[in-house]
Amino acid sequence: MQLYNTLTRREEAFAPSQDKLVRMYACGLTVYSRGHIGNFRTFIAVDVLRRTLRYLEGYRIRQVVNFTDVDDRTIAGAQKAAMPLRQYTDQYIDAFLDDARALGLEDVEERPRATDQENLDSMGALVRQLETNNHTYPSDGSVYFKIATLPQYGQLARLDHDGLMAGARIDSDNYDKENARDFVLWKATKPDEPSWDLGFGRGRPGWHLECSAMALRLLGPPPIDIHCGGVDLIFPHHENEIAQSEGATNTQFSRFWMHVEHLLIDEEKMSKSLGNQFTLPDITAKNYRPSALRYLLLSTHYRKQLKFSWDALDQAEESLRRLADFVDRLDRVTASGAHPAIAEKIGDATRQFREALLQDLNTAGALGVMFELVRALNSAIDAGELGKDDVPAVKAAFDGFDKVLGVISLRRQEDQHPALPVEQIEQMMAARQAARRNRDFAEADRIRQQLLAQGIVLEDSPQGTRWKRK
Repeated sequence: MQLYNTLTRREEAFAPSQDKLVRMYACGLTVYSRGHIGNFRTFIAVDVLRRTLRYLEGYRIRQVVNFTDVDDRTIAGAQKAAMPLRQYTDQYIDAFLDDARALGLEDVEERPRATDQENLDSMGALVRQLETNNHTYPSDGSVYFKIATLPQYGQLARLDHDGLMAGARIDSDNYDKENARDFVLWKATKPDEPSWDLGFGRGRPGWHLECSAMALRLLGPPPIDIHCGGVDLIFPHHENEIAQSEGATNTQFSRFWMHVEHLLIDEEKMSKSLGNQFTLPDITAKNYRPSALRYLLLSTHYRKQLKFSWDALDQAEESLRRLADFVDRLDRVTASGAHPAIAEKIGDATRQFREALLQDLNTAGALGVMFELVRALNSAIDAGELGKDDVPAVKAAFDGFDKVLGVISLRRQEDQHPALPVEQIEQMMAARQAARRNRDFAEADRIRQQLLAQGIVLEDSPQGTRWKRK
């Protein structure tokens, strides 16, 4: 597999450092509000990376996606809501897990929280090792990382060492991305803030420290194989993760760095701070389905910016419907026999699909391969050149495609849980059929429209009537 490595700024052949086991870390949500669909662009791209490595390359996966549940924003949010920090962040963790399931993300092996005691203990050990290696200094009850002590600082973000603000320091977890300054490892807290004592005085971990400690604890020894996140995390967060981890271990932290580009709305990146975000409930409230959103977020290469619009979501819905309709059509094939030309088309498409994904996760190219195959096989069905004996191989190919992209299976799961119970839909369909037999077309149309208002579409054909979700 060829994977673009932000550290080297080029595509490189990827293989895990430990036999057949990929150790990968992805920065998860800072849980001070519900994750938006721009966040999920990153998580879905990482999910496809996981699936590609697992199903196309045959690797075992150990993946960590954390929850940052203590930082400036979570503390401020909990205080404003007059809630304990853990209770405040629980609600957004639960919301993330609900959204992740709805969008078809595979379960990962570890979802640590920064405030779990074992992670706090690891953070304390990491700070002590950095102190031993002379990378820290105390000030006003806090402990800072001194970036001047690490010659490789700035390697990921390509920072100009002449422009580093040596001696200047920053307490905030989020700061001006143009200014590289000494950053806080252990932060002295105010009396009304949550705090712990790990041997540096009462305080709390800095945001950057949390991810380094959790990655090393759960995936070590370094280097881990892949570290993932959005492009906005390259600096300062990921740069500072490298500084802490390599400053403590004297070993490379991660071999590959994968970064996903922004989701744009009105030419600006979608973000909580800009207030221009949509969440998954915002999408479903407009009668769009999570499967359509997943399709849209996969339709452009992860290293290209993607513009979100409702028109684009309509197009994604239509494209996914075409895929699902084709797979459903296979059950209605009536011609007999098997055809060598069909097997050849399947083989070519399977090879091209694999090549696209192994070339730096070219999801757009992989979807293109699927649609080329759909066009060819629809024509074959129309011409009677695809028989019942061909169908199992066609289905197996599309199941293989979908193991990686995860859109058709997600659509099927949604269809199993329509807005109305299946029994009620079938009763209304039977009533409509009875009305049509009695030539009461007004009543038949009323039932059709009633179902449509509930998101249920009826499709009539010579073989009968079937329903599907809108």
